[in-house]
Amino acid sequence: MDTNTHVYSFEFFPPKTAEGMAKLEQTSLELAKLKPLFFSVTFGAGGSTRDRTFETVIDIQHKSGIDVAPHLSCISSTRENIREILHSYRDKGINHIVALRGDMPSGVGEAGEFRFANELVTFIREETGDHFHIEVAAYPEFHPQAPNARRDLANFRRKVGLPS
Repeated sequence: MDTNTHVYSFEFFPPKTAEGMAKLEQTSLELAKLKPLFFSVTFGAGGSTRDRTFETVIDIQHKSGIDVAPHLSCISSTRENIREILHSYRDKGINHIVALRGDMPSGVGEAGEFRFANELVTFIREETGDHFHIEVAAYPEFHPQAPNARRDLANFRRKVGLPS
């Protein structure tokens, strides 16, 4: 990749209505003209938008021709439901994922079977090999739950598969 090339993406929230979906479709087609590297679609706290995320990802990728990376979140997820989601995306030709720990929704006491994004990334690789290009996130300053910047950098390195 040319080092002078800017790489960017656009993030969408799954719409709740048919009108919202039509507006998102129009917006994604306009933004596709800017040739982003990919679009991403959020997963909602605790997977609350799971079905809408899936439908939105498939619709946008099909109509825009731009790679779409659905978010997957650890919070409230099990190995079985993540496995099912991964297989559904793979079957529909999706090959890009944004793997996140996610925020704990109000009233949820447990994170789920995955406590951290690096555990989710490891599981995705175990299940699907190199099928998915996996994006991860990092705070521009260190994570509010990390004791210091050094520990946060070590956690980030684990997420991307580097020794911490």
